Amino acid sequence: MLTATTDHGVSPRPARPASAPGTSRSWWRDAVVYQVYVRSFLDSTGDGIGDLAGVRAGLTYLRKLGVDGIWLSPVYPSPQHDHGYDVADYLDVDPVYGDLEEFDRLVAAAHRLGLKVVLDIVPNHCSSEHPWFRAALAEGPGGPHRALFHFADGRGEGGELPPNNWRAMFGGPAWSRVTEPGGEPGQWYLHLFTPEQPDLNWRDPAVAEYFDHVLRFWLDRGADGFRVDVAAGLFKHPELPDSPDPEADERTRDSVNPLAWNQPEVHGVWRRWRALCDEYADHDGRDRLLVGEVSVPTAREHAEYVRPDELHQAFFFHLLSAPWDADAFRLVIEEALRDIAGTGSTVTWVLNNHDQVRTVTRYAGESGTSGAPGSPGAGPDGAGLGAARARAAALLMLALPGAAYVYQGEELGLPEVVDLPDEVLTDPIFRRTGSRSRIRDGCRVPLPWSGHASPFGFTSGAEKARPWLPQPEWFAEHATDRALADTRSFWHLYRNGLQLRRDLPQLGEGTLRWLDAPPEVLAFERGDGLVCAVNFGTSPVPAPVPGTPLLASGECPDGTLPGSTAAWWVTDPAPGAPR
Repeated sequence: MLTATTDHGVSPRPARPASAPGTSRSWWRDAVVYQVYVRSFLDSTGDGIGDLAGVRAGLTYLRKLGVDGIWLSPVYPSPQHDHGYDVADYLDVDPVYGDLEEFDRLVAAAHRLGLKVVLDIVPNHCSSEHPWFRAALAEGPGGPHRALFHFADGRGEGGELPPNNWRAMFGGPAWSRVTEPGGEPGQWYLHLFTPEQPDLNWRDPAVAEYFDHVLRFWLDRGADGFRVDVAAGLFKHPELPDSPDPEADERTRDSVNPLAWNQPEVHGVWRRWRALCDEYADHDGRDRLLVGEVSVPTAREHAEYVRPDELHQAFFFHLLSAPWDADAFRLVIEEALRDIAGTGSTVTWVLNNHDQVRTVTRYAGESGTSGAPGSPGAGPDGAGLGAARARAAALLMLALPGAAYVYQGEELGLPEVVDLPDEVLTDPIFRRTGSRSRIRDGCRVPLPWSGHASPFGFTSGAEKARPWLPQPEWFAEHATDRALADTRSFWHLYRNGLQLRRDLPQLGEGTLRWLDAPPEVLAFERGDGLVCAVNFGTSPVPAPVPGTPLLASGECPDGTLPGSTAAWWVTDPAPGAPR
């Protein structure tokens, strides 16, 4: 029986077995990538905001954890209305995060440790302070820069009504009216998120040509690929008609309006970008990754984005949004493996990200309250139902065929911070609506690294400013130094799972076979004799495999699998079967 390691050292990485014939260069197919929300990771300057030098300082921690790469949130110059997703310059680094030289040092350090670096690219919209948009405002109707955006005349006798009835995802109308250079009320421009983020018009060839240049700029600096923001966007219905359900995006905080999202022309962009990335891969034999933020209703539509000549990966959010229920999880997994893996790509699993309530809180089952100290599933020590389910879900995700992304703090079992005062909230959703529903600040609070009081080692330097979002006192129980010292912690569960995922040929890319199990249990086999089982219920059930688990999210005594627990076993192969 194999045993999981629990040492704290950084051992040499064993080589992965080839994922499949002809895919040895395709490192992304079964990779585990760590999402770094840069402003909340580690602050090297003492200004209270994380930066690229802080990320570089944290690379050895991530290498020890065992991930294959990092995805950086946007670090481009930006007025920070949406913390970097409003880009004012795609070819530089915002001084709050560092500069291009620091970016180069980060990439070089990551590569020395065997870590890939994936950048966030935002092609659907830019900042209202981008030079293109400023020029569009200055030149007036009919100017060439206005063609780079969606400017249109208003309806009504004086053009006082928006061009259509669409609503923005972050609240309010999706159109804003401008004042023309002569001082008179003028045209309207489209923004599917906020007025500070005007949507680009990808029907103008100049937009595509510009982003070719942007991608090459960062690839030439050593980037290993891009996470593509709003990858189902870019193209809108060419006639911009009224929507039969104009409030759908605002109501769901998702890309639902079929006239604004998932237009067929967008696939031409991904074929273009894939060809560009393949040029670099053909040169040195190492794929440059394109992973899309694709929010579409079905796995079948999702699969269209990862066809062989389009994106390499697209986040499969259906696992993240599935309720804690065995049947729901099985359906999501089956659909993904049938429709997405069937394209020749692999499924890209996620449980958390910077836009979602953290798993510990989400799985506690009391939306809006869990995550605060003393509530079920969270509290100062992270104990409870939500934590147990989050641990089990982590082992499930790491056992599934394909790739996975881990959001920073997920490995610490951080709950959502749900009681931030109104005056510190920065999410544009709150600023535009006044509502705390679905706001995202609570999952973005800076990480706790050490100590018993804020800033918990997050910020350094002679002058230590307060972290840009306040950290609660109970963060002390989740600090990295405590997690490393406690072999029962979330951190060690993730680290051991990642190490086994690397060492065991049954895990990573491949197929899955379901096993018979009780109604509230999912059990499946990977490869030859690696079994994963998850008990979604509350009562113990007999373990599906005899013997001690190789790795478990909780205690598994006497051949049982307790409620809200997942475990892995390695069984003996059938006689004569290859091992």
